[in-house]
Amino acid sequence: MADTFPKYLLILGTASHVGKSAIVTGLCRIFSEKYRVAPFKAQNMSLNSWITKDGKEIGIAQAIQAKAARIDPTADMNPVLLKPKGDRLSQVVVLGEPFADRSAGSYYDSIHEMHDVLKGSLNRLGNDYELIIMEGAGGAAEINLYDRDIVNIGSARLTQAPIILVGDIERGGVFASLYGTIALLPEDVRKQVKGFIINKFRGDEAILRPGIEKLEKLTAIPVLGVLPYSKLGIPSEDSVSIDDKTDSREKQYDVDVAVIRLPHISNFTDFEPLERIANVRYVDLDESLGAPDAVIIPGTKNTISDLLDLHSSGMSTQIKALHGKIPVIGICGGYQMLGKIIKDAGIEGDKDAVYEGLGLLDIETVFDEYRKTTEQVTKRVNSGSPLFDSICGEEVHGYEIHMGASSSRSPVFGDDGCIGSDGMVVGTYLHGLFANRNVRKAFISYIISKKGLQFEEEDIESDPYEDLADILRTHLDLEQIYDILSLEPPA
Repeated sequence: MADTFPKYLLILGTASHVGKSAIVTGLCRIFSEKYRVAPFKAQNMSLNSWITKDGKEIGIAQAIQAKAARIDPTADMNPVLLKPKGDRLSQVVVLGEPFADRSAGSYYDSIHEMHDVLKGSLNRLGNDYELIIMEGAGGAAEINLYDRDIVNIGSARLTQAPIILVGDIERGGVFASLYGTIALLPEDVRKQVKGFIINKFRGDEAILRPGIEKLEKLTAIPVLGVLPYSKLGIPSEDSVSIDDKTDSREKQYDVDVAVIRLPHISNFTDFEPLERIANVRYVDLDESLGAPDAVIIPGTKNTISDLLDLHSSGMSTQIKALHGKIPVIGICGGYQMLGKIIKDAGIEGDKDAVYEGLGLLDIETVFDEYRKTTEQVTKRVNSGSPLFDSICGEEVHGYEIHMGASSSRSPVFGDDGCIGSDGMVVGTYLHGLFANRNVRKAFISYIISKKGLQFEEEDIESDPYEDLADILRTHLDLEQIYDILSLEPPA
């Protein structure tokens, strides 16, 4: 077989949320057994992001895929990240750095510039890795975007990569969506499609066999496998996944954690580590909080807009009514909202405007320049809050992604965050807080102790990346995929 490197594989989908990210993740783990593998997505639109070791911001999906490939994520793995801000406006992050706020129209005016950016990223990755597994975006057959599509058509043409097309059978019409996508692809790109994957199937695969045979006959393209519907402990990629949070698994504790679903919520993956051991509810602003055991105000892409909505909806009144009765935690933008005031020099709102926060923390936040703090951090837990006193002095790890700066005289983690006067309100800039096992234990232990219960150690979960890889090993024709790439499989 040919051994020229780098090699490329492009995973496209018939629509958004068909499972492209998960399949790339699993393939990264499988191929990393023998080859140096890196993930790549030319352009990502997501409010869930990750900070690399050198302080660059990328979509969380590529960070997850890099972890599956056993490597550190870099900005080249997601050279363009779009973070929606509302009103058809997105923050454009290029090579991990804030580039500009752009409307869709003005962004596409600079698409040739972005094309050169992704070309540079692919060249650099090609110098370090033998195989680059690329992920498309949305549906591959967006015929209105072919002249400016850098993710699907652009990546395909630039690399001439073999393509595997993924369809989601749970949505219905999977054969039509696969066949229709092939029919609508540009002829040169259509020739690159070497296989189909049918994803999220529930039931007896034999029922699909006549349809698979007909699809293969019509297209002369093989179906490489049918993947079962499954739930794995891998972080969600974007905000659309909130609507899918109907996890029916039994929780370890009868604990109700209400996360405020802000209009511009970001990095809600912060709370997924809690979902296995507690009931985590995402509560819209116009809903009743009910009687939760804790409330969390999450991060947001637009702190001031969401703060104003928090007030006008009455949700801020609901939260303040629970003050002193249950823990209230704010992360990133949620931390800023818990303070007394936010002063803005025109970065997020009106120039020189002052906005009233919830007043539960003794801090003031200032937005005075278009500059984002992005870094991975390690801090030590300070005393002062009964929520975390049991782990005082221990280390916690996380990452910061935020505009603005907040002043605090009673930080919670090293020099970060703030503890309220009664210790029951805590704010921090640390994303990934609950990924720390000691933080989860301290937080849940405090809550269940109020119910007269004792904390039991969490069950050790298996490696979700290996679990995902095992599903792909079982249900995909990996031998054929290795052959498509002209690669030797592991011995």
